[in-house]
Amino acid sequence: MKLPPGPKTPSWLIALQFKADPFGYMDTISKRYGDIVTLMFGFTPRIYISNPSAIKEIFTNTKEIVAGGELNPEFVLMTGNQGVLQLDGLIHKNRRKLLMQSFHGARMQACGQRICELTEKIISQQAVAKHFVAYPIIEDITLRVGIEVVMGLYRGERYDKIKHLFVSALRHGESPVNKILSNIFGERDLGRWSPYGSLLHLRQQLFQLLLSEVEERRKQADFSRVDMISDLIFAKDETGQPLSNEEVRDLLLSPIFAAGDASGTAIAWSLYWIHRLPYIHHRLLSELDSLGENPDPMSIVALPYLSAVCNEALRIYPTQLFTFPRLVESPVEVMGYKLNPGTIVIGNIYSTHQREDLYLNPKEFQPERFLEKQFSPYEFFPFGGGSRVCIGGTFALFEMKLILATILSRYELELVSQRPERPKFGGLICYPASGVKMAVRGLRQH
Repeated sequence: MKLPPGPKTPSWLIALQFKADPFGYMDTISKRYGDIVTLMFGFTPRIYISNPSAIKEIFTNTKEIVAGGELNPEFVLMTGNQGVLQLDGLIHKNRRKLLMQSFHGARMQACGQRICELTEKIISQQAVAKHFVAYPIIEDITLRVGIEVVMGLYRGERYDKIKHLFVSALRHGESPVNKILSNIFGERDLGRWSPYGSLLHLRQQLFQLLLSEVEERRKQADFSRVDMISDLIFAKDETGQPLSNEEVRDLLLSPIFAAGDASGTAIAWSLYWIHRLPYIHHRLLSELDSLGENPDPMSIVALPYLSAVCNEALRIYPTQLFTFPRLVESPVEVMGYKLNPGTIVIGNIYSTHQREDLYLNPKEFQPERFLEKQFSPYEFFPFGGGSRVCIGGTFALFEMKLILATILSRYELELVSQRPERPKFGGLICYPASGVKMAVRGLRQH
C-alpha cells in the first residue's frame, strides 16, 4: 500500500515542532504535501485530511471508517471510563441522545438570561481594577455556566469545591514546574508532589465529589429540576435499565471541561479580534444597539453580524484543531489512496479552515465571509463532525454570543498591547498566549 506523502521526521521531533508553533507547522506541512498527509507514530500511519470531499467521506462512511471510543485513551484519566468519548455503538448513541436533552431550545432559552447576569456580575468586578486578563476571567464565567447547566448547582460549599477542582485540573499542565517534572518523570505516580501523582489525587477528589452529588440527587428524586444530572438520573439506557451512579458521574465530566475550556478560549480570541479591528467593533455595537435597551437573549443570538464574528473566531483559530480520530476497519479508498485496516484517519480542522479556495486571505479576520456564503459542515466544522461532533457545540455558540454582547454593550474596553496575540497550544486547545490583556476605559454611554 502506498501511503499519502508526509515528512519522514521521527514522531518525537514532530511533537516538538508542533508544540513550538502548531499553526506554523501545519501551514508548512499543508503547503509541502497538500491536503492529505501521513505522519508516522510508531508503526501506525495517521492520515490528516483537509479536503472537504474527503472530510465528508470520513464523517459519513461509518462502515469502513469507525470513530471508536478506544481511540481516545488520553481522555480516560479526567473524563472517566464511561464518559461519552470512550463509548461506542448503541451505547454511545444512547448516551449522546440523553446528554443532548440539556441543550435543546427551551432549556437554552431559560439559561440565556442567567448567562448575561453572570457575565455582568463578574466583568463589573474587573471594571473596578481597570486592567484585567480576559482569558481566565472569561473561563471563570464559562465554567460557572457549565456547572450550573450540567449540575444544577448555583452556590454553596460543594459548588465552590467542584469549581476549584475543575480549575485546578484545567491549569495543571500549564505550570512551568509541572512541565519540567513531567518531562523527567513522565506518567509515574511518585506521590502528591509529583505531577502525575498530584493529578491522580485531584482526579480522585473530583470524582468522589461528583459521585456524592449524583448519589444525593438520586435519593432526593426531584422531578422538577432541569439540569443534566436530573436528565441522566431518571434516564434509561439502551436496554431500558437506569444508568449507574458511576456512569452518570463520568458523563458529566466532558461537558463541564468543554464548557470551561473551549468556550472560554473562543470568547477570549473573539475579544482580541474585535478590539484589534475597530471597524468590526463599531459594526457590532451598531447591531447590538439596534435591539434597544435590555434586549431578550434570543434576539441577541439571532443577530447576523455577531454570529459571523463568532464563526470567524472559530475559523481562524479553532479551539479544537483536529477531529477525533477514526479507524479504518476494512480497506477503503480516500482521495485515490487505498488505506488498509489499522490506519488512523483524522480531519484537520485548522488546515481546512485555512484553505485559500474556501476562504480568501485566510490569515485575515473577516467576519463578512460568513454573511456572503453558507459553508458546508465539511468546509467549516469547528466542533468536529459525524457521530463524534461536539454535543455542546450549539450551546457554545449561544454562550459566546451572549457573553460577548453583554460585555460589549456595557463596557468600553481596549487592548493593553497592540502586539499580535500568539496562539499557545495546551492539551487540545490553542489559547491566546498572553491571555488577552485588556483595559477598561469606562462604562459605555448609549
